[in-house]
Formats: sequence, structure tokens, C-alpha cells
Amino acid sequence: MSQPACPMCEMNDVLDHADRFECMTCGHEWPKEAAADEPEAGRVVKDAYGNVLADGDIVAMIKDLKLKGSSEVLKVGTKSKPIRLVDGDHEISCKMDGMAIGLKACFVKKVVS
Repeated sequence: MSQPACPMCEMNDVLDHADRFECMTCGHEWPKEAAADEPEAGRVVKDAYGNVLADGDIVAMIKDLKLKGSSEVLKVGTKSKPIRLVDGDHEISCKMDGMAIGLKACFVKKVVS
């Protein structure tokens, strides 16, 4: 098994203690569990019904939503162009009715074609 690299300075001079790793170059210490968590995939975004969403999926609205700052309303059943997942509290970036908007995943359902 190869030694992990330090997450702070990325050097390979690492001491292996019973419960943690310690970098000999910069002195940074981190728990051994953190090394096991690194291969973990990114976050999982699910729609209102628990279906996993991915980039390129098409979603539809499950309730009417008034858009803030305008008099526009996104009606139930309005479908999007292919979505893109982004970081933040509005997980979905897409176009609906010709407008680029950010949506929370709890207000949409995945459209299966």
C-alpha cells in the first residue's frame, strides 16, 4: 500500500500513526478515515420522488412556482431543456420557457422518455 499524500502540501513524506497520518514536511495531521473517504463520488441530487438526477436529464415542474423578481409563473408540467447540476442550494441550472433559471430539486420530477 502506498502512503497517501498530504492534503495541505501534497508531499509524500508522511508518518503513519495508529489513528492518524502526519506530514513530516508541514506538520499537518489528519485522521486515517479521511483517506478512505477520498474515492467517494460527488453528491447525489434526487428529485421530489427520489429519482437520481444527472447532467443532461429532462425534468418537469410538480407545482406552480412564481419566479422572484418577475410576474412569470412556471406551471405544473413545464418541461426543461437538458439540465446541469451545480453546487449551491439551487442544485439545477436549466432553461424553461426560454429563461435560464436555477431550481431546487424538490420542485421537479425526472421525465423518463
